Amino acid sequence: MTTVDSTAADSPTATGGFAPALRRLYFVRFAFAVVWAALLFADKSHLGALGITLLVVYPLFDVAAAVVDIRSAGTTGPVRGLQANILISAVAAAGLGVAGASGVPAVLRVWGAWAIVAGAVQLIVGLSRRKGAMGGQWPMMLSGGISVLAGAQFALSASGSDPKLTSIGGYAILGGIFFLVSALRLGRTDKAR
Repeated sequence: MTTVDSTAADSPTATGGFAPALRRLYFVRFAFAVVWAALLFADKSHLGALGITLLVVYPLFDVAAAVVDIRSAGTTGPVRGLQANILISAVAAAGLGVAGASGVPAVLRVWGAWAIVAGAVQLIVGLSRRKGAMGGQWPMMLSGGISVLAGAQFALSASGSDPKLTSIGGYAILGGIFFLVSALRLGRTDKAR
């Protein structure tokens, strides 16, 4: 569910050329989340080769999206939030690859830690962007806050009697919906100019 985009929200690029690029990226993130979750559900959340690959691909896609976001932002402002997201998601991908061999509880703990840290960064960046002229950030702030709470729930559910990966699929779909709402809001903000 994570995204962190920390360009200077009141810069000309952010208010003119960056918002359409971010909007397109959010649409892609929505589509990816839905397809990814469908594949996870179709695999019945097994930790076979496909299941582990799916788990590793999700944070790697997050890394790729942050790289695209940085390139779209250019030199318009600080990109520390995006850089932090790249590092957090790359570590999560490696951790999920290792945890996949240990079972569902280990995966839920790693995914939970990733959701908490990345969600907190997303919330902070969304709050900082809200002050600028870009708009469309409330879904990203809400998504970051929910990610923190969901991460804690993943970690707690890892200790349950029958932990399942299906909650991760639901998390991805919810994150995708937030990307879609944000993209639509950015579109309205862009047309209003």
